[in-house]
Amino acid sequence: LNGWFAFITVPPAPPFPENLHLRKMCAVVWTWTGDPQRGEETFKPIRAFKKAALDLVGPLPQPALQSMFDGLYPPGLQWYWRADFVRELSDEAIAQHVKFANALPTMHSTMHLYPINGAAGRVGKHETAWNYRDANWAQVMVGVDPDPANNEKTIFWTKSYWDALHPYSAGGAYVNFMMDEGEERVKATYGDNYKRLVEIKTKYDPGNLFRVNQNIRPAKARS
Repeated sequence: LNGWFAFITVPPAPPFPENLHLRKMCAVVWTWTGDPQRGEETFKPIRAFKKAALDLVGPLPQPALQSMFDGLYPPGLQWYWRADFVRELSDEAIAQHVKFANALPTMHSTMHLYPINGAAGRVGKHETAWNYRDANWAQVMVGVDPDPANNEKTIFWTKSYWDALHPYSAGGAYVNFMMDEGEERVKATYGDNYKRLVEIKTKYDPGNLFRVNQNIRPAKARS
């Protein structure tokens, strides 16, 4: 059993009832990968904790899950991301989250907390490139809108949100959620593994051909 958390503005479309349209709310996308026959029993304590405004939990084919948000986020939107890995959620951090969640600048803008556990923690931090196997969440805040005229508003909200939460983070971030944030952020993301990755990069890509990314520059490119 697992799930990721989000702050959202409820879309004005089915399956959401009209009384929830455009309200700022919390959402959890739950995942149960055990025996389907035990799924309903597993969710009983969650449902008993507090009645959800909308409960859509039920069996779902993998292709349906993968395409679930395609209609809400079509191609061509303007995106601005900021992210961090997080080890704990203090009361102070939660208060900041609530503050910025109440100020979501556009309907598509959001914040997600993706849990990191299970198999991710059963591999040593130096066995692969990824360093933050002791983190509990990957946190991402993203300003999104179809209109480029709103870029300033969405970018300001995202940067301000990240600035407020970054002091509570573990330091690095999931690279697919990062913008062009400079070499120091890349170093922070790979931590103690960065030096070894530079050595590998220098050996196999000394000319830095593969550089349109969160780039680990080869040693020669630094001179």
